[in-house]
Amino acid sequence: MSRTARKVNARAAVSARGGVGYPARMSQSPPPIGVAVFPVTPLQQNCTLVWCRRTLKAAIIDPGASVDALLAAVAKQGLTLDAIWITHGHLDHAGGAAELQEKTGLDIVGPHPDDQFWIEGIPAQGQMYGLPEARAFTPTHWLADGDRLTLGETEWEVLHCPGHTPGHVVFFHRPTRFAFVGDVLFAGSIGRTDFPMGNHQALLDAITGKLWPLGDEVTFVPGHGPTSTFGRERASNPFVGDAAMAAGR
Repeated sequence: MSRTARKVNARAAVSARGGVGYPARMSQSPPPIGVAVFPVTPLQQNCTLVWCRRTLKAAIIDPGASVDALLAAVAKQGLTLDAIWITHGHLDHAGGAAELQEKTGLDIVGPHPDDQFWIEGIPAQGQMYGLPEARAFTPTHWLADGDRLTLGETEWEVLHCPGHTPGHVVFFHRPTRFAFVGDVLFAGSIGRTDFPMGNHQALLDAITGKLWPLGDEVTFVPGHGPTSTFGRERASNPFVGDAAMAAGR
């Protein structure tokens, strides 16, 4: 969740919100990846479908819920689902992972092992937020900073970005300058750090020390809300923009 409170539409149905701008930015040749965003759970978490355009192999990032609808969306796109990637252990991001693995037999990859306690607590979170079907799971593979994931012919970099949760990771596709940042950073906001094991300074350090060096032109999908770019957030984000950070020194 972001630090900015906002009302959400408590729908569980999946609706696609795609088109993060790659064809317009990369007009010389088709982009090597496809991206579609599906808000799920009453918290409207941005579950994201990414795929390699050459092989049509796909990964679902943060399947919080609505598994059957997500699988239908994958089939409609003509894709082959290859993996389940998790940024962190909160139920709106990971509550549907066990069901998705059960129905597909795929690996659950991520997050960093420091989020194990959050994953174990998903059933209790589900009772609290009205999602009793949410289940805990054991990742097939934990992730660490610097790991690389292969999806078809594309390669993704893993950045460990603690603060919102201790085991939060970010997925970055360098050739297209695209990142899925989960609840680390939002358009105009940053992730909450008042949860157990949250750390405000660690979050600021992760954003400024790991995300900003990737480049202002990087487009990112956050865990909630609209897409943005790192450059836009550096220029205007009231929590972690360059002006805000300078004022806090």
